[in-house]
Amino acid sequence: MTPKAQESNGGTLEDRITGALVGAAVGDALGGPVEGYSPEQILQRHGTRVHGVVGPWNGDEWRTARPIAPYHKGDGHVTDDTLMTHALIRVYATVRDHLDAYAIADHLVPDLLTTPRWIPELEAEALPLQRIFLAEKWLVARLHYGHVDPREAGVGNIVNCGAAMYMAPVGLVNAANPAGAYAEALDIAGAHQSSYGREAAGVFAAAVAAACTPGATADSVVTACLALAQDGTRTAIEKVCEAAARHTDFESALVPLREAVAPYDTVGPDYRRPSLAARRPSRLHAIEELPVALGMLLVADGDYRQAVLGAVNYGRDCDSIATMAGAVAGALGSPVPDEWSKQVGEASRLDLRQPAATLTEVTREIFDRDVHHRRTHERAFSAIGGPRCSD
Repeated sequence: MTPKAQESNGGTLEDRITGALVGAAVGDALGGPVEGYSPEQILQRHGTRVHGVVGPWNGDEWRTARPIAPYHKGDGHVTDDTLMTHALIRVYATVRDHLDAYAIADHLVPDLLTTPRWIPELEAEALPLQRIFLAEKWLVARLHYGHVDPREAGVGNIVNCGAAMYMAPVGLVNAANPAGAYAEALDIAGAHQSSYGREAAGVFAAAVAAACTPGATADSVVTACLALAQDGTRTAIEKVCEAAARHTDFESALVPLREAVAPYDTVGPDYRRPSLAARRPSRLHAIEELPVALGMLLVADGDYRQAVLGAVNYGRDCDSIATMAGAVAGALGSPVPDEWSKQVGEASRLDLRQPAATLTEVTREIFDRDVHHRRTHERAFSAIGGPRCSD
């Protein structure tokens, strides 16, 4: 992989958390209306590549065109990626410490089940449970109704990006500590996913944490991911990023990145008609979304606008790809275009910055507690003669 050594703009912890969360939400909203389609179909539908907020694919017929998904995707509306991200932040705000699978059962599931919230795609207040996809409803079925051990509840669910898509807060709570983010996300995601879906959750959180490191670049984020990723996830990231390193514009990268990830993606060439082997556990495969998001990040050299537009125009599960690319680019310090964040915030009726302010406060509390625990351990270890004697 050829490094592209452009240093990030940096910024404070609050800047990075805000950039990541606003960046993820905006990417989600831009990708929503073209989710499930190919780059060729997107080009035919819009007459050009998507360069910002666009309307629903089926226009005014958005509610009835796909009865299984009667959602107003487009016009700046965020999707379930952002709804789940904000729900996880609310769990952090309640627990005010690192999370595990039990926190998902004790706090996230009740949040989905009991508190109506504004759902942009439904244009109404509703329980988040009524919007999330079947793979996320699994959380409620297994944990609330099935009383399954939270650490094992993800086993049996389809293996997709459902757990990974909302793990940015885990990376931010563990800012500049990719290994810590990876471990925490794997624990949390055990309630939701297994196999390479769970692995992707850990690696995405690590990517966000790595992007918060001073002097981080797109290339250093990928290096951090490769140091932690396992099995097919690691190989898919490596192959996609090798392809990405040969491109500097997303248009030329659209086909090569798909070709690079295809051997590891179980869904198959037709996104809306998955293959018989789709979304089954495997040590050889990977979700498509994370490797492509990292690939677009490299193609864009960490630039938010180009990384997100590349993810959006890639099609397929592009709202999740753009969510991930947007989170990492935002954490690197690349600015989210003001016109996009304003459109998305107003259209979705969401304060995109408020969750970031909450998570920043909680992250500082968690860090202080971590330091206290570490100092306590150091004293105990020294008391039993643990440290090596210095010469």
